[in-house]
This record gives sequence, C-alpha cells and structure tokens, in this order.
Amino acid sequence: MTALLAAQARFAGYVAKLLEYAATLPDTLVTLGEAWRSPREAAADAAAGCGIADSLHISRLAIDLNVFVREEYQTDAAAYKPLGLYWQTLDPNCRWGGDFTKPDPDHFSLSIGDGRA
Repeated sequence: MTALLAAQARFAGYVAKLLEYAATLPDTLVTLGEAWRSPREAAADAAAGCGIADSLHISRLAIDLNVFVREEYQTDAAAYKPLGLYWQTLDPNCRWGGDFTKPDPDHFSLSIGDGRA
C-alpha cells in the first residue's frame, strides 16, 4: 500500500468520525461540500484568489463541509469551530481551515508532511 493510499484511507475514517460528531451538535446539520478537486480547478481557484494550486483536495485529503444551524447555512467561522476543534483531536496532522491565515472555516484536511494544509 502506498503512503498516499494509507493517508487517504485514514482521512476517510476521520471524516466519518467528524460527521458522527456533527450529528451530536444541537440544531446543527452538516452536508458534504467539495472533496475532490482536479488540478485544473485548483489552478483556476488559485488564479481567482480563492484557493491554492497545490490543494490537498487534489490528493483526496481535504473536504469542505456545509454547516446549517436551525436550517440556515452558516459562513461564520464560529459555527464551524466545534467541528474544527474536534477534527484537530483526531490526529496531529488534521488541519482546520478556520485556523488558516486566510480563514476557510468549511475546510478540513489531513497534512502528510509536505507543507500543504
């Protein structure tokens, strides 16, 4: 098994745990956003200033989730913070976009030591 495949499998398990945790939050619903992104899409996002060209989404090590509180879609990092804090307890390499220099609160990823978050 390659290191990337092992990391992808670990990431998928962590996402399952995160979704189970999300189901325990009162008045909160979580739906899936983008998990895989092609290199072309990542490059276009980077050119538009809304992403990075070397995204972990390309490697299937990142997912964006949509949070709804009382059925209202949330964009504020505070609504994602309980998920982000839980995510970070799963593995020292779990990264939450709410902590990024340019916050991306719906982003959850697994770093594999190559400098990407």
